[in-house]
Amino acid sequence: MSDSFEVRLRAQALGLGFDLAGLTTLGPAETAGAFDDWLAQGFHGGMEYLRRGAELRADMTRPEPGMVSAVVVALDYGGKSPAGPIARYARGEDYHRVMWDRLEALLAWVRAERGEAVRGRAYVDTGPILERDLARRAGLGWFGKNTMLINPDRGSFFFIGALFLDLALSPDVPFATSHCGTCTRCLDACPTQAFVAPGVMDARRCISYLTIEHRGPIPDEFHAAIGDHLYGCDVCQDVCPWNVKFASAPPTTGPLAPHPALSGTDPVALAREFHSLDPVRYREMTRDSAMARAKLEGLQRNAAVVLANRSLPSDDSSLQTQR
Repeated sequence: MSDSFEVRLRAQALGLGFDLAGLTTLGPAETAGAFDDWLAQGFHGGMEYLRRGAELRADMTRPEPGMVSAVVVALDYGGKSPAGPIARYARGEDYHRVMWDRLEALLAWVRAERGEAVRGRAYVDTGPILERDLARRAGLGWFGKNTMLINPDRGSFFFIGALFLDLALSPDVPFATSHCGTCTRCLDACPTQAFVAPGVMDARRCISYLTIEHRGPIPDEFHAAIGDHLYGCDVCQDVCPWNVKFASAPPTTGPLAPHPALSGTDPVALAREFHSLDPVRYREMTRDSAMARAKLEGLQRNAAVVLANRSLPSDDSSLQTQR
């Protein structure tokens, strides 16, 4: 007896390089209400784009009419890389393009396999959808107290993407239970105490938000806690027992292999480089990199904070006011 289409679809996703793959039926988003409450409390900070498309986010059949199912995938970027001033996810090429290309290849396979013009759309951190909601429903993991999706075999150092299809597919069993137990290591370890409750993060206090998404000066109250973090933060994942036990080694080849220049553990050297960036060098460094998200001014601002934390002077006094 031949394998079902769903079995072959999951196998094809894994064959394209994804590390996890599950199927779910689209419909009302179970976490939409909690997300709207989070926005109402202002925990999103300056990320006003998250307010757009609330009516679409509430039901995941709405962003792309006609879609009824989703293949939800995860791509591991390696949690066993040494900790450093740049978050692990940003040390390789921009994951958006990597995952989009693979999801488009998966869609091409679906069309060839079905012999019909199947409609599909790939999402990777784009569009008014709640990716974690989809991933949990597709059986990929549970929501940790640090808000990350945690898989019992891989931890949480992975990207999430989804391919919406206008095909009815037999869904996988949703992940119904949490395996965090009484552990609060992630909450306790956060340098800025960004978690207001288990599973609820105030982004305005999060180092990743402050060094990537936030525009303008970083509030003085967070400078010392930022420490050596130049771009992003992995602390709440580093201390998670599921990552301590199951995080994988980073890829050594391919687009997500850490770039040597971004994998250094010396924050002073990297801070000095970021601090001295000019527009040309910035474009060279961030080409095909997720680090472009912080903009040139953001990287220079972050560098000024790190250098000040190390009691090292900034050469350009104008950057002192940007911190």
